[in-house]
Amino acid sequence: MVIDKDQKVQRGHHYAVVDEVDSILIDEARTPLIISGQGDKSTELYNQADRFAAGLRLFKTKEMDTKAEQDTVDGDYIVDEKARTATLTQSGVKKAEQYFHVENLMDPDHVTLLHHINQAIKARGVMHRDVDYVVKDGQVIIVDEFTGRLMFGRRYNEGLHQAIEAKEKVKVERESKTLATITFQNYFRLYQKLSGMTGTALTEEAEFQQIYHLDVVEIPTNKPMVRIDYPDVVYKTENGKFKAVIDQIVECHARRQPVLVGTISIEKSEQLSRMLKNRGIPHEVLNAKHHEKEAEIVSQAGKPGAVTIATNMAGRGTDIKLGGNAEFLAKAEMRRLGIPEELIIESTGFGETTDEEILSARATFQELEKKYREEIRAEEEEVKQAGGLFILGTERHESRRIDNQLRGRSGRQGDAGSTRFYLSMDDDLMRLFGGERMNSIMEVLGVDENTPIENGMLTRAIETAQSRVEERNFGIRRNVLQYDDVMNRQRELIYDQRNKVLNGENVRASIMGMIHESIETTVNRYTANDLDHTEWNMDGLREYYTGWLITKDDLRYTPQELEDKERADLTEELVGFAESVYEAKEAEYGEELMRQLERVVLLKTVDRYWMEHIDNMDELRNGIHLRAYGQYDPVVLYRKEGFDMFDGMIAAIREDTARLMLTAQLRTQEAPQHEQVAKPIATSGDGTDTNRTVRKKESEKIGRNDPCPCGSGKKYKKCCGKSESQE
Repeated sequence: MVIDKDQKVQRGHHYAVVDEVDSILIDEARTPLIISGQGDKSTELYNQADRFAAGLRLFKTKEMDTKAEQDTVDGDYIVDEKARTATLTQSGVKKAEQYFHVENLMDPDHVTLLHHINQAIKARGVMHRDVDYVVKDGQVIIVDEFTGRLMFGRRYNEGLHQAIEAKEKVKVERESKTLATITFQNYFRLYQKLSGMTGTALTEEAEFQQIYHLDVVEIPTNKPMVRIDYPDVVYKTENGKFKAVIDQIVECHARRQPVLVGTISIEKSEQLSRMLKNRGIPHEVLNAKHHEKEAEIVSQAGKPGAVTIATNMAGRGTDIKLGGNAEFLAKAEMRRLGIPEELIIESTGFGETTDEEILSARATFQELEKKYREEIRAEEEEVKQAGGLFILGTERHESRRIDNQLRGRSGRQGDAGSTRFYLSMDDDLMRLFGGERMNSIMEVLGVDENTPIENGMLTRAIETAQSRVEERNFGIRRNVLQYDDVMNRQRELIYDQRNKVLNGENVRASIMGMIHESIETTVNRYTANDLDHTEWNMDGLREYYTGWLITKDDLRYTPQELEDKERADLTEELVGFAESVYEAKEAEYGEELMRQLERVVLLKTVDRYWMEHIDNMDELRNGIHLRAYGQYDPVVLYRKEGFDMFDGMIAAIREDTARLMLTAQLRTQEAPQHEQVAKPIATSGDGTDTNRTVRKKESEKIGRNDPCPCGSGKKYKKCCGKSESQE
């Protein structure tokens, strides 16, 4: 994306070591990485579509198989909870046509309106506050479904984020435009060597091997595992489950056993918190809303009688030590003593130093840690006697790895501990993927909501449901990768071309080749008839090039002369004109400036068409799956049509680059400190100037940190102003 090699921020891809490798290469890999820039200003249509969606009736379903089923539901739009999609029904379409005063919503003229309505109903029916996102400081911030952390700076694409902002009545930000995209799989496969570490990779061994060619090696525990993992208990309703969870917490709290409660959403963690307050149990809540205190909260979750409610515990990075964490207590005491934060950070370091303040801070830390370690020893023994840390899961996650990560917070380094999951038939996993079999078991047993069931058949059914979800998610990731592999080949060609330009390769020969090919293609287009040369559209060809390559008096032949001409002769004649124009420009601007002009024109043209191509490939992909109804493989068709589109893009780049190089005029001006400042003026398709840098007037002194007006992309002090600095 850069226009100068010095602006690149990545080195070569040699060796990657990935921490929490399963989180990055598996969980994150369902959606591609996108670098986006500012797009159009958001329109009032988002707010209008949201007001319309707010008045519609919602119908929820686990999955919707047929169009006939959709037509019989009692609702204006259907939410498929498994696929996480929202679709208007016939009644919803009629209401939309009345509300927006359009005759046919499905008419191609109303595609933008339909898109806004679809995103509005998805924001209302699929995306839930305090589950998928939070609203903080007037902004909609995504919550990572795997770690429970806030993902600052990330936004949903295709207008979904704007639709949620309209729903939550916060400022609707500008739309974004995709500048570059790559899947996690293809990004990490750029590395010659790839490795990583995590506590939970065995369940995904097949995917690591198949996609990344990575072997999974299990390292045995340092000390024997003594943690007790109790079988799951299942309740008929969520209400019954939560009552049992609270009773279990109260029981553990009474015997001073610390409890860590795992929830899968902020909403559920706050619901449990309210129930504990009603029972008078002191506790801490750790979720995306209290992200700043997470290390402090987790570090003390092992104190006697501590109750901590937390969303997903992946990657918290802080050990839960029985009795409490002396290091965190010592640091907290140092803060109370007024020691600056930078010295507190240095106090646990081992770097050699003679700084008296750092040495004093280290001595203070060691003294305080020793003091708290002595105090904690008795509490540690008390917790061990109570049974160690009790992990209480309130719901099974879609992925077994996330459950294993929660279990793994207890029983570390040979500590005592126990874990148990409390489930209900209302949980999303059981409801969406458990099937009718589980419900039938509950009905046969005839249990009420307060009666738990521990049944081997149920436990196996739960694990089967989880493995089904994992297989489904693997299918989604594999599907994303299959499509991106097509884009990946094209991406390699484009970025390889860019890197050659960035690395200073002389592109004059390439551009002359583009000019030659562009002229040859144009000549072929206007001279299609091989047999009768009088049928050649010479007027059209002349008109196409007049004013920027030839004059209106050029390319005029008698019928006999035209009959004797070959296409190659016309091409050579026009190439001759182009070479004359090119050489005249080079003589006028100088070789150095001409090389820079070539570089900038080529990069900007490639980038503009590549961004359009990304959008076009997205559109192609969105509809290509429908071809499966005609017994075609969508991926094969995507590959074929994608390469046709790529060829068209390359031809357009060639044509545009040739035309720009022959028509671009440089705006030159005398500069007081150096000979000449120049910048290409490129015009976009609508005739507006793009990429224009206007030099500051002499009275407006150029700041040392301003972009250099020569267009290099560097700061002034590191480019044309370097001589001033030396003076």
